[in-house]
Amino acid sequence: MKQEYALKGKIIAEGQAIADGLVVVADGTIVYAGDAAGYAKPLPTEVVATGTGWICPGFVDMHMHGIDGHDTMDGTPESLQAISTALARYGVTSFLATTMTAPYEELEPVLENIAQVSRQGLLGAQVIGIHLEGPWINPRYKGAQKEENIALPKLEAVQRLYELAQGLMKVVTIAPEQPEALEAIAWLKEQGVIVSAGHTGATFAQAAEAVDAGVRHFTHCFNAMTGLHHREPGVVGAAMYHEHLSTELIADGIHVHPAVMRILYRVKTAKRLALVSDSMRAAALGEGTYDLGGQEVRVRENQAKLADGTLAGSILTLNRAVGNMVTLSGVPLPEAVEMASHTPASILGYGERKGRLAAGYDADIAVLDENFDVAMTFVAGKNVYARSN
Repeated sequence: MKQEYALKGKIIAEGQAIADGLVVVADGTIVYAGDAAGYAKPLPTEVVATGTGWICPGFVDMHMHGIDGHDTMDGTPESLQAISTALARYGVTSFLATTMTAPYEELEPVLENIAQVSRQGLLGAQVIGIHLEGPWINPRYKGAQKEENIALPKLEAVQRLYELAQGLMKVVTIAPEQPEALEAIAWLKEQGVIVSAGHTGATFAQAAEAVDAGVRHFTHCFNAMTGLHHREPGVVGAAMYHEHLSTELIADGIHVHPAVMRILYRVKTAKRLALVSDSMRAAALGEGTYDLGGQEVRVRENQAKLADGTLAGSILTLNRAVGNMVTLSGVPLPEAVEMASHTPASILGYGERKGRLAAGYDADIAVLDENFDVAMTFVAGKNVYARSN
């Protein structure tokens, strides 16, 4: 694509679906997005008609481990590049490279690799930060994380990993009931890190104490945490009760029942509910046997599981998560798109630049067809993916 062009078709902008819409891009920035009839200037020479699908803001995946045979924990520039390219095929324009529980000697070079690659830039979706999921979790709620590598969140270790991330540590998942966790939470909050309660056995009271200390987010709500009970609300109850806090949802219809997906959406609203993939390296590859942190994962019938039946991340992509919210849970398309774009961007502090089709925003754009498959993806105005028909 040239430096200046326009996309014409149905668009998701201004919180609504616009049937005859127009997005005008110049030098990597959106200069107009709205009803085509409202654009008074001459159109650019290049106008792309997008067909019967939808022009959407690019998706922001704040919790993804891998895709297309690669994983953040591989710790190589080549793997991050492959992840970046693969994510663009599914409409993702920005992501947090997410780690998992591992020995510190393995985590440290992974963080350094992400920091180095982010400075150099990628060819597809861009790394905008790191999500550290583990090792500071509860062994009883470890999910597919290796128990022998779980550690207590001692402040010295927390500070060490924060420094190695070179300013890119955006989210840290932690079990707030673990010894020394509250001190670590308070320190991370002071650094501007989003502390997320996850892989946790906390009670409702312990979760409330953690919120007072600095927790402001919840990792893949309902999964790997204490559930909602009418006499003990648990961490799920805390995520629902604290209206100003945000939470993640793996909207594959497997991790959470579609009816419960809708309940969570109604409680949190699209402003506080971020769709995430939590994808592992098997995503985009189909059925088979794969590795996750040294553990064998079997993918069958769209489910990734360890040998004991534990769900091991997902093979979900965000375009499909958007589609599931619409088709399985009855969420209006503009709000489903918001939960995959502007909501995560806002949680991460990028809400004034990313996640919306609006003048002044980065030209990060995903074009979906009527089946929620991705036809084109643009990052900073550059066409990084175009489906061959």
